Amino acid sequence: MVSRVLGLVRDIVLARWFGADASMDAFFVAFKIPNFMRRLFAEGAFSQAFVPIISEYKEQQDRAAVQQLVNRVAGTLLGVLSLITVIGVLASPVLVAIFAPGFLYRDPAQFDLAALMLRMTFPYLLLVSLVAFAAGILNTYGRFAAASFAPVWLNVVLIGAAILVSPRLAEPELALAGGVFVAGVVQVLFLLPSLRRIGLFPRPQWGRQDAGVRRIMKLMLPGIIGSSVAQINLLFDTLIASFLVAGSVSWLYYSDRLVEFPLGVFAIALATVILPSLSRSHATDSAAEFSRTVDWGLRLVLLIAVPSAIGLLLLARPMLATLFNYGDFNAADVNMAGLSLMAYTIGLPAFMLIKVLAPAYYSRKDTRTPVRIAIVALVTNMALNLVFVVPLVMLKVPGPHAGLAMATSIAAWVNAGLLYRGLKKQQVYRPATGWRQFLLQIGLAGAVLGGVLFWGVPGMPVWLDWSVWSRVSGLFIWVMAGAAAYFIVLHLAGLRLGSLWQHPHDGG
Repeated sequence: MVSRVLGLVRDIVLARWFGADASMDAFFVAFKIPNFMRRLFAEGAFSQAFVPIISEYKEQQDRAAVQQLVNRVAGTLLGVLSLITVIGVLASPVLVAIFAPGFLYRDPAQFDLAALMLRMTFPYLLLVSLVAFAAGILNTYGRFAAASFAPVWLNVVLIGAAILVSPRLAEPELALAGGVFVAGVVQVLFLLPSLRRIGLFPRPQWGRQDAGVRRIMKLMLPGIIGSSVAQINLLFDTLIASFLVAGSVSWLYYSDRLVEFPLGVFAIALATVILPSLSRSHATDSAAEFSRTVDWGLRLVLLIAVPSAIGLLLLARPMLATLFNYGDFNAADVNMAGLSLMAYTIGLPAFMLIKVLAPAYYSRKDTRTPVRIAIVALVTNMALNLVFVVPLVMLKVPGPHAGLAMATSIAAWVNAGLLYRGLKKQQVYRPATGWRQFLLQIGLAGAVLGGVLFWGVPGMPVWLDWSVWSRVSGLFIWVMAGAAAYFIVLHLAGLRLGSLWQHPHDGG
């Protein structure tokens, strides 16, 4: 929660200081490329391959074997990613040309700026992958706090770079690119003492031939696609957006960030906890407990995803106006970002469901099935991008970037649906009783929430005329009113949250 709140503060500062223009589009591309690869080598395929293996070592082998695995994974990860980082820095113009070819076509100066910033941001891939490695160890041993707090430092450093450093530079956005690198260093240093406290401080050794390392690498290869399909979709969106009007990449960024707020506060936190739990159940052959944990996770996700999606859909532009409509981020930017935010919101429940469904495969070391599903979702996204965007561009309809967001949302539903069907088909997950009643309860509560916001929230001219305090207080009142309506109706419908929050594995 602290990380996501500070992330919103960071984005407010970026919008206030820099707005949505060609230079910020260049920074967001330079930031997205290492972040995309981080999802491959860090939170994505690596974590989902590493955590089940280290959990198995923890349960079945002695401490010395675990330490040896940690040392050899650290050395191999450091060696491979150092090489990738050097190549990425040297080939930054090529990477920008691949991921944002529209810059080169439309504005060579913007292309050069993006390539320069990418040289500064790309080493973040190495640093944040080491952070994910440390977090995987800590999470396996039940130490969630330090790893969860580490991303806070990225936001703190970027806010400081924007406010304190950027005014001193001829190209202010370069301060942000440098801040990304500094934040990676700070995050690594922050987690090292926690590893020392649990007695697993890594002493890197090259270990590519180690049996545990080889198993992790084998699990990673297909998982690179399976765990990162959403990021691949977003980067494909960026590629197409680079050909659209200046500001399109920024509008997609700001709307995606608001969708990421409930996703990060709840779904990613739940996924972080649920993967070691599922891995433990699989390692001890507790099939019933495994299924109960998946069922628990799905219910919790839907409990939060339904009101989050309805609220973001109906409060999209008021929220953007309240958070970002200051300084260089104008009313037109609010309108354009609002279009893509509403489109992304349609996929929010699917994004959140994937965070529970995918670990149910990776915890069993099944990476092939998510890969096949991810390929279907990826092809769906690419096809829908063309179906939605090309006609809008040809007809000169404002906001063709929203078509990219809509395609991503539909692809997420395809991904989530196929993951769910696969778990049921394999009989790994057996839905517990009471699902029909549960869906009716949250559906009724969601409808009441939607009615309260639809009929009560003032129109955009009112929001844009209001002062900052009026916007903030108005947004707070309507968010609280909607949340109160939702949970009151749930209670009246007979849903008791206390029993739902209780984890089926440990009773708390």
